[in-house]
Amino acid sequence: MAEIVLLLVAAAGAGWIDAVVGGGGLLQLPVLLMAGLSPVQALATNKFAAIFGTASAAVTYARTTKIDAGVAVPAGLGAVVFAGLGAASAAAISREALIPLVMVTLVSVALFVTFRPAFGTHPQPHLRTRVRTVAAIAVTGAGIAFYDGILGPGTGTFLIIAFTTILGMDFVSGSAHSKIINSCTNLGALLVFAYQGHVLWLLGLAMAVCNIAGAQLGARMALRRGAGFVRAVLLCVVIVMVAKLGYEQFAA
Repeated sequence: MAEIVLLLVAAAGAGWIDAVVGGGGLLQLPVLLMAGLSPVQALATNKFAAIFGTASAAVTYARTTKIDAGVAVPAGLGAVVFAGLGAASAAAISREALIPLVMVTLVSVALFVTFRPAFGTHPQPHLRTRVRTVAAIAVTGAGIAFYDGILGPGTGTFLIIAFTTILGMDFVSGSAHSKIINSCTNLGALLVFAYQGHVLWLLGLAMAVCNIAGAQLGARMALRRGAGFVRAVLLCVVIVMVAKLGYEQFAA
């Protein structure tokens, strides 16, 4: 019973983090592993729970934030395919080779956001060119989606950074678009894991309810408090991600 309560609380917390900046898997995955699930079962069940929370947050954002369908639709469709390919390739990819690259990227993101305090606080629509739009679709709908299928930590954060840097969105708009793409990456990976029989459906469904509750709270807080709040949470999540991945990679 204590493990179940811990899993449900973790799911609610992960939903909140995912809705604001992404990275909820950092909380949800370790708790699933602590409960005795195998790594692939934990990853699969995490995807099942997370897709509900992320999708509900996407709906909340879409009600008050303008969504660029010209970006969200093709990137979302591509994300389903490439996340599925990533999940299917997960066993063939060395996690140990990927994690240092992810850590360097995260540290770069933290430094960039820290030393450019105005970054992401206001939209820059002049950056929305045809070339940048194609680049954003490729980066989010293919590159980051494939990464989410293989490994996953920080996918929502990477999506927000991609939308803000490439298309000049503010953090709130970037977060809104990232939830749509992240829902699609979760779906693509989940389809593969479900086919392989790794999802614990009843546990995942219970966690999904809590994930939705946390996601709704997080999305509403981000919309109410604005880009500055999202920026602060983003920095905190990136620091925690770097610390956790570094410990996993280099601890004896």
